Amino acid sequence: MKIKLSKKTMSILVPVTAVIIALFIAAIVILLIGKNPIAAYWVMLQGAFGGKAAWAANISKMMSLVLTGLAVGFGFRAGIFNIGAEGQLMMGAIFATFVGINLGNVSPAFAIPITMLAGILGGAFWASIAGYLKAMTGAHEVITTIMLNWIAVYLTNYFVVGPLAVGQGVPKSPEIAQSAQLPPLMTVQANTLPSGIIVSIIAAILVYILLEKTTTGYEVKAVGFNPYAAEAGAISLSKNIVLTMAISGALAGLAGSMEVMAIHHRIFGDFSGGKGFDGISIALIGQNNPIGIIFAAFLISSLRTGSNAMQFAKVPDDIVTIIQGIIIFLVAADRIVRTLIMKFASPKGGESK
Repeated sequence: MKIKLSKKTMSILVPVTAVIIALFIAAIVILLIGKNPIAAYWVMLQGAFGGKAAWAANISKMMSLVLTGLAVGFGFRAGIFNIGAEGQLMMGAIFATFVGINLGNVSPAFAIPITMLAGILGGAFWASIAGYLKAMTGAHEVITTIMLNWIAVYLTNYFVVGPLAVGQGVPKSPEIAQSAQLPPLMTVQANTLPSGIIVSIIAAILVYILLEKTTTGYEVKAVGFNPYAAEAGAISLSKNIVLTMAISGALAGLAGSMEVMAIHHRIFGDFSGGKGFDGISIALIGQNNPIGIIFAAFLISSLRTGSNAMQFAKVPDDIVTIIQGIIIFLVAADRIVRTLIMKFASPKGGESK
């Protein structure tokens, strides 16, 4: 019997199948190093979901990953390779910190949105530089965003050892005002469940609405599908390139402000922990769909949180990096996975158009 799977169904099955295959291959690697994969995965599950503290740590990681995944995924939808979410996150955090430390006498009702907006504008500004260069000169965004990443790193280091330096030990900025900090949803031991996760989910829903229900979203996707046809249809490529980069950067900048407002309450050297770069893999796993990106971010945050517990089973946490790498490879080379799915779905297989 011939089974046809819709594109929507296939878009869900591909990443799910990729995860299963990655876990199977990683299990073989765990066996080869003389460990029990079932025990290792059980410990990983306990580390990610085994109690309130585990959930709090998991969601803390997920919060910014959703936003950086959205930042990269939004760019991909327009055919823009925004590799600069890391730098845009840092700039958002810098802007949020500069504003937040000066809001001590302001009510939280004003301090929180103002600090959040500062982060959004910081990321949007930083990404718009690359967008403008691409639109006006044709400079490739991969090169310019990578260069801007390094500038953002050095700017962060400069501020925490210079104008914003405070205290001894690790170079860091002062804490932002209490009124500008997002209150946690829950505190468990040393872990907090950040309320910023609500902001991240709302942002994903808004991006979905923007892409699927608005004229701007239609134009962005049209440019991504075929820029020549879009231009022939009176859609401005230059405007949409700059706009796409600005929105993408705004999302990454929001992630930076969330890191400051909900978790660290300050900036310090390398505070981002590579979350901007993780956004690339999350966007791929989530198929550039805002809702899919939420689940992809949850997957990666769960793997990262659980990997810490795996070390207690004497299994290297690098196994998680292997799993993530295999998932990304299989999702990127999705034709391999699609072929496997159709082979098992039906002897003759078939995918609906």
